[in-house]
Amino acid sequence: MNQTMSRRSALRTLGGATVALATAGPLSDPLRAAEEEGARAKLKGNIHHSVCAWCYGSLLNPRKGRPAKMTFEDFCRRCYQLGLESVDLLGPDRWDAVKQAGLTCAMCNGPDNIPYGWNRIEHHEVLLPKFAAAIPKVAEYGFPHIITFSGTRRGMGDEEGLENCAKGLKRLVPIAEEHKVTVVMELLNSKVDHKDYMADHTAWGVELCKRVGSERFKLLYDIYHMQIMEGDLIRTIKDNHQYIAHYHTGGVPGRHEIDDTQEIFYPAVMRAILSTGFTGFVAQEFVPSRPDALASLEECVRICDV
Repeated sequence: MNQTMSRRSALRTLGGATVALATAGPLSDPLRAAEEEGARAKLKGNIHHSVCAWCYGSLLNPRKGRPAKMTFEDFCRRCYQLGLESVDLLGPDRWDAVKQAGLTCAMCNGPDNIPYGWNRIEHHEVLLPKFAAAIPKVAEYGFPHIITFSGTRRGMGDEEGLENCAKGLKRLVPIAEEHKVTVVMELLNSKVDHKDYMADHTAWGVELCKRVGSERFKLLYDIYHMQIMEGDLIRTIKDNHQYIAHYHTGGVPGRHEIDDTQEIFYPAVMRAILSTGFTGFVAQEFVPSRPDALASLEECVRICDV
């Protein structure tokens, strides 16, 4: 999240986009050419590219009584034209739109949220039936992953949190295994964006994967968050890749574009990910800081297209 918009607040208002294509802003030149020719931008094909829709609230949400600049359906169509294959972090109300655009949802929203997760036993009886209902729906659409969270510490020690998360998730993974959907816990920073979040280091998440002991429970390695918390990105990815199902990007500091205005050299990180044999998705989760948000998306996808 950035200082002005959280993922949760963006997702709550994402559904308000209702305006036709004619109201959308100007396209970047390659995207304009693709639209005019009915073509799709060609990427190298080594990385499967996705994007997190919540980051584009400035395009998709009405502002101060004014309509949104484009519909969600139009956003999906433009993502397809840019060569992306997925839009991340969507609920069931958006799944038909991505499929109709020729895309998938590589990371579906789950029924929990960042502070309310598996690290408290009393949450399990609430979360288990909700995930048990959600996972078959994800499978029905042919989507691969559903996101989940550890929850916040509120004074809880790491070992107690690990044990509590493992107890609940061990009850959940048989359902995930049956439907061939992977439950994926996101690693987030507790320093800047998500104070007190428990799953804030790779080692903690890896230990949880080991305790759960299922290929249907893995980690979402958010490169932005882990750069803030621990750095050493390439070594960490290579050492722990078997526990990682998905990646998110973002520029450090500020969570904006992943170009040379920030400190991570993303081409090297992408090459490290590919060197592990990874065949999943990398999703752009930076918040555009420039007027042409789609041009920023295009540029950052190209940076990662190694």
